Order: sequence, then C-alpha cells, then structure tokens
Amino acid sequence: MPTVPKKIQTWQMVQPTTFNKETKEKIPGKLAKAEISVPELKSGEVLVEVAGCGVCHTDLGYFYDGVPTISKPPLTLGHEISGIVVAGEEAWIGKEVIIPAVMPCRKCILCKTGRGNRCLAQKMPGNSLGIYGGFSSHIPVPSIDLCEVRNRGKIPLEHLAVVADAATTPYQAAKRAAFQPGDNAVVIGITGGVGQYVGQTLKALGANCVVGIARNQERLERALKYGADFVINSTDKDVKAVSDDFKGICKKNGLPGFGWKIFEVTGSKTGQEVALSLLSFIGKLVVVGFGMAKVDYMFGRVMAFDADVLGTWGCLPEYYPIVLDMVLKKKIDIEPFVQTRPMSTIVETFAEAHKAAPDRRIVLTPDF
Repeated sequence: MPTVPKKIQTWQMVQPTTFNKETKEKIPGKLAKAEISVPELKSGEVLVEVAGCGVCHTDLGYFYDGVPTISKPPLTLGHEISGIVVAGEEAWIGKEVIIPAVMPCRKCILCKTGRGNRCLAQKMPGNSLGIYGGFSSHIPVPSIDLCEVRNRGKIPLEHLAVVADAATTPYQAAKRAAFQPGDNAVVIGITGGVGQYVGQTLKALGANCVVGIARNQERLERALKYGADFVINSTDKDVKAVSDDFKGICKKNGLPGFGWKIFEVTGSKTGQEVALSLLSFIGKLVVVGFGMAKVDYMFGRVMAFDADVLGTWGCLPEYYPIVLDMVLKKKIDIEPFVQTRPMSTIVETFAEAHKAAPDRRIVLTPDF
C-alpha cells in the first residue's frame, strides 16, 4: 500500500523578484524549503505523491517577471505534475496519474458551454492553490480531473509530467484553431518548451505543411525531425525579412499564401509582430505564448483579410487521455525533449532556465 506522509515537504516562493522604482534596483526573489501539514481530504479529493514536476516558462514569469498569481506568497509553484495517488478515494489509490494544469469547476456557464479550459473558478497548481503546488513531495487535488496513466512502457512516470501543460496546451490550441487534416501551419518558437510539441501535435493531426520559426539553428534542424517540414532562422532578421523568407518557401513549394494557421508560442513582442505580419486572407492566428509587451497593429487588416486572432489557455482535462495516447504511441515524442534533475536544485535550475531556455524541458524530481 502507498505510504501517506505525516507532513508535506515543499519548495515555496516566499518572495518574488521585485523592482525598487526609486533606486531602479532589482530585488531578487527567494525560494525556500518548507514543511506543511497534510490537509484533511474532502469528498472527491486525493493526495498525489509527486513523481516529477516540469519547470515551465509560466513559473519563471511568476517568480522573476511580476506576472500576477491568484494566491500570494508563500506560494508553491509548479503545475506540470505526474505522480501516484496515495490517499483519498479508494478507487484511485495506487494509480499513476497526470494532474491537469488547469482544473475547471464544471458548474459555470463557461464549463457548460465547452470553454472550461478558461473557467474563471478553475484551480491551478502553482497559482491558485497557495501552499500546494508541484514542487513538493505531495499535493491534494480533485480526483475528477486526473488522467490515469496505463501501459506507459519504458517511459519514466516523471517524464510524463510534461504532458500536463507542454504537450497538452498545443492540442487545445489546435482545437481552438479548428485544425483539420490538410491544413498548413506556422509555429513561431518551434524550438521552445511548448513550441517543440506544437509542431509534433499539428503533424500528428494531419498537417499538410508545418513551417517552424526560431533562432537556434541546431534546434531548428532538430525540429525538422519532429514535425516541421521547413524552418526559418530569424536571427538578426527584421519582420519583413522573415516574412519574405516565408513567402519564398510558399512560392518555391507551390504552397498557398493564404489560409495558414499561425501559432505564436514565444510570447515575445518580436514573435507576435512576425505572427501578425504572416496573417493573411482567411488565416487564423492563435496566441499560445504569454508576454507583457504591447504590439502595434492595424486591426482593420483582420477585417479585410476575413481573418481570426484567437487566444488559447491551458487544456481541458477531457483532452488529456487523447494526448497521453499520442505520447505513448510515439505520435508525439517527448523523450528527446525531457531532462530530470533533483528538486533540491530548484534555485540553480530556475536561475539557469531564466537566463536561457534549456535545450530540453527540465523536470524536477522530489529528493527531500
């Protein structure tokens, strides 16, 4: 039988990075190890022993960039979680699971009309659950949202933590875009932690052509093996130059200059500007990456193009089994894009990941 802990061990954000407006100095944030009580589980809740928790750009945004969270410090970050149920509903005990990054209330009008991924009362580990988050030994969550892991073969359970955002967000984005087999797509930021799965997901869903845009040539060449048909290195290029490269690919390969579905994953101002420059007749732009920068754009063009600009957030828990099946059947390959480290390295790992996006998604494994 699984062991139920007497206490939960956790790494908490006790202070985010802040800026002194008067001195213009940056005050570094603080992460600290803490021990918290195991809560009394309510009906419909379980306690999950964390196998691994991915380090997401969103976590770094909360810690370094002042992106607001619902809960205030002390806050346990981390929302890409896989693990084993050790307490709560008897039917779940002992099962391996993935915890959805966003868990809807299932009662509001948004949930009842198919938009539960943006439920305003949703629960999100590492944001709205306060001291309970993924960078811990255990976490209490609703059982209704869990995705059971079966027949995972040789894939380590901790690696499957990335399904709980990095690999499912692209699927929700594809649904948002009404993506269909035969569609053509552009992925801006295809080499990033989420972007590398966007390309694979679209190809698995039957994309005719996927064009990937990013700055790291080595990773772009890797993307050609995992979803991309063509790539554009945008290093030292302005928006027009990237747009010209894209038009060149279309002309050379007999691809249309209209109707493309564009996925902007970087969240950067430049990435968004490139995405808007590529938006054309009956096209769709799906904003996947979050950023704080403002972008100027003549939105009358959207009217003239009869185009769509859409946002996307998280992923419905109902889609998790579909994505997990794609991962287990290697339609989406996560193994070349995952690395694990002990959770005790969280301070150094955050600093490293904030300085430069890692080559592979970092999953922290509890070693309290």
